[in-house]
Amino acid sequence: MSAPDQLTIDIYSDVMCPWCAIGYGQLTKALDELGGEIEAQVRWRPFELNPDMPETGEEQEAHLQRKYRRSAEEGAKIRGQMRAIAEGAGVSLAYEGEDADNAPPAMMWNTRACHVLLTWALEQAGPKVQTELKLALFAAHFNQRRNLSDRDVLLDIAASVGLHREAAKAALSDETLIAAVEAEERQAWDLNISGVPAMIVNGKFMIPGAQAPDVYVNALRRVAMKEREAAGEPSSS
Repeated sequence: MSAPDQLTIDIYSDVMCPWCAIGYGQLTKALDELGGEIEAQVRWRPFELNPDMPETGEEQEAHLQRKYRRSAEEGAKIRGQMRAIAEGAGVSLAYEGEDADNAPPAMMWNTRACHVLLTWALEQAGPKVQTELKLALFAAHFNQRRNLSDRDVLLDIAASVGLHREAAKAALSDETLIAAVEAEERQAWDLNISGVPAMIVNGKFMIPGAQAPDVYVNALRRVAMKEREAAGEPSSS
């Protein structure tokens, strides 16, 4: 049997984005199905849905009503549909604190520091640890409702996945890393990415939005076939 095709998947996303969490859950299901056929290295790239959000944040539902001009009833319907899709993807978007009756408000935060931390994690620890950090940030936002614009919160999360706290603290103020995040965000716009998640496979094939697992399976198989053909290899194993 031939060795698995090796692909790289760069995911442009924001940690405030529920569809990004859902998309990764669906992608994981697809890669499980493709086990032995395709192996993928996942890297996370920055995209700020609300780059002008103040550090004080904004209550989530008020923000969404204002941004998308939708009513509370429309918002509730959309959230219900999204939760059902998330459950199918094996993703929880629900608050999971001990006292659900007194849950902190769901908020939207400025995420620039999150992206700086993720960029540093990729450089220093590699894609696997970066993904662990990304998932921890998703959990902190959706399941724990922590303030992701708070530097101490971010450092606690970084330490929870094995990253050095003091090194992470220095990274958050590193002008080179901040410039790298800004450059990657500009690159996203150059690629015509205006919404997330957006997955770029092997640097040239885009899969937009949070897709069903079978869509990812078929798309990744097509990319692997095109890459084999471009390399002059047999198109099937």
